[in-house]
Amino acid sequence: MKKVRNDILGRAYFIASLASILGLLILGKVVYIQQVEGHELRQKAQEESIRLESIEAMRGNILSRNGSLLATTVPMFEIRMDIASPHISTKLFNSKRDSLALMLSKLFHDKTRQKYSSILQNARDKGNRYLLIQKNVDYGQLKKLSKFPIFRRGKYKGGLISLQQNKRKMPFGMLAERTIGYEIKDAGISVGLEGRYSEYLEGESGVRLVRKIAGGYWIPVDYSQDIEPQNGSDIVTSIDVNIQDVAENALLLQMKKQNAVAGCAIVMEVSTGEILAMANLKKNKKGEYGEYFNYAIAESMEPGSTFKLASIIAALEDNIVALDDTIYTGDGHWKYENRTMNDDHKIDEGFPTVRKVFEKSSNVGVSRIIDRGYRKRPQKYIDRLYDMSLNKPLGFELAGEGTPYIKNPDDPSWSLVSLPWMSIGYEVLLTPLQVLTLYNAVANDGKMVKPILAKEIRKAGKTTKVFETEVIKNSIASQKTIQKAQDLLVGVATDGTVETVFKNSPYTLGGKTGTAQIAINGRYDKTHYNATFAGYFPAKNPKYSCIVVISRPSAGKFYASSVAAPVFKAIADRVYATDLAIHRGLITDSITGTGVTPAIWSGYYPDLKQIYNELQIEAPEMGEDARWVTIHRDEDKLDFKERNILQKRIPDVRGMSAKDAIYMLESIGLEVKINGMGRVRKQSLNPGGAFKKGNKIELLLATK
Repeated sequence: MKKVRNDILGRAYFIASLASILGLLILGKVVYIQQVEGHELRQKAQEESIRLESIEAMRGNILSRNGSLLATTVPMFEIRMDIASPHISTKLFNSKRDSLALMLSKLFHDKTRQKYSSILQNARDKGNRYLLIQKNVDYGQLKKLSKFPIFRRGKYKGGLISLQQNKRKMPFGMLAERTIGYEIKDAGISVGLEGRYSEYLEGESGVRLVRKIAGGYWIPVDYSQDIEPQNGSDIVTSIDVNIQDVAENALLLQMKKQNAVAGCAIVMEVSTGEILAMANLKKNKKGEYGEYFNYAIAESMEPGSTFKLASIIAALEDNIVALDDTIYTGDGHWKYENRTMNDDHKIDEGFPTVRKVFEKSSNVGVSRIIDRGYRKRPQKYIDRLYDMSLNKPLGFELAGEGTPYIKNPDDPSWSLVSLPWMSIGYEVLLTPLQVLTLYNAVANDGKMVKPILAKEIRKAGKTTKVFETEVIKNSIASQKTIQKAQDLLVGVATDGTVETVFKNSPYTLGGKTGTAQIAINGRYDKTHYNATFAGYFPAKNPKYSCIVVISRPSAGKFYASSVAAPVFKAIADRVYATDLAIHRGLITDSITGTGVTPAIWSGYYPDLKQIYNELQIEAPEMGEDARWVTIHRDEDKLDFKERNILQKRIPDVRGMSAKDAIYMLESIGLEVKINGMGRVRKQSLNPGGAFKKGNKIELLLATK
């Protein structure tokens, strides 16, 4: 018994001794942590609970030539509340909770007052210091929020937390969407103007100190210590919103009508190379058209008969032919080695002049001119094309420009039939913009200028950089040859392949059709075509050049004269009708010479007065505050009457220009759709009627 007791006491002593040793070890570790590792651990804990966070800068705007917003950054806010803040007393919270809930319910219309009140109370009870109130709040709503009960006490005392999240928007929707482009930095994607000028647009980010709270949320420590971001610069482009709209609508209408796969339309200012419109449309798998690809700058294609302009310039420059020379084309078929060149029909009994060959777009005639003139010296023909810079990329500012392909006799693919087929636009590759640049050079008396989109960069409203017009080549040929080429292009519209399209046009133009078969897997398919019309207007003192390409029409028509030329005409008609500078001289002569006053107009008084002054017509003086007026003719006098606009009633915009009507209607909250061209003749909502913001109104325009 004594032995057992001694064993038990021995074991207890051992356990007590071991516990003492372990206790001393633990105590030593605690002391070590506090004295040795403590500083590092505290610093680590501090670093894990406080950090610097980037504040996104406001990206700059992309503007049209007249200042309209093509792309802009809209600040949106995520609203949260530090509802358990010690600055919000229980008395304050209880007295203002229902009032705040009511205001939130009225502002967002997503929850009842009772629901908001319950959310606020529950969050307060749980000590929530980062309660989500609402996402995607715009700046106007934020301004209202800041005046709500409790919130009006400020960021600290009122617990209001607003986190800015910038969103990029295009106010005109699909308009020039692919040209404007986008940038996704994380994916390394850079498209259009957004990508090209990102270094100017993005600005410099700011910095904010934030701390981590319960729930893993990070909240600002002290707004006053923020390093504010520097907003980006604005890019002013050459895009004209009105011309872009006309180009896109005319292209879309024709593509739907012809059930085409893709297409583009470009409008350029002749003297400067400034692109006023660049529309790109492509059909998706659902059969819907959208701007999914910049066909205008990236799609290298065989240009077909539009390339005949370059061939004729070469032949004229080398004195191979004169315009009145006769070329034998027979019955419209000509064999070169093992291939036969075809015309659609015999021209002038098989003996057309060079002028007629071009106007009627004879494949046989043009190919015979080039083959006969350069068969023994093909490099001379190629050198002429190179001298027109057709083998070089334009160096266009947007990424993705297609590489031109003008092969020479040393190319492995050169054959005995390359020369005649190249002469009519096959076995060569050019993008629509590259083709247009050639036509623009002819319109510009031989001077080839580089197309441009960006005109200037502005920072805080001040111009910091200007993009000047670049000259690619001072003259692509002699003035004598250029004048002949201009004469031929006018002949196409007056006596050639598009004579019927432009028969009753109020202006003259120069241009050329191109209907080219598309090669599928190396073989030309007679069911797939590119229809192109390139040209400029007015023919005398050209101001605008334009190209329209429609790919793979499948509704029965495929010739450029029926598919592409009507789109060109729709664009040119609208531009001509709205550009007073083009025909100011004609208007002035007809008015001042005969004493006849203009047609009845209605519109914005300051604009109308300026127009009348420029035309040297005396306009009645109105008061300094006069804005909208109607004009009536009384024998040989004009009578202006002020038009009062009631904000809560639909105004009468009949007789106004589309621009004035749209401005007036959109300023009171209506969504406007226009059809036709000219001045407003009818409106779908009756004048004087009541309306709600967001209601749609359709305007019918007419020239008579």
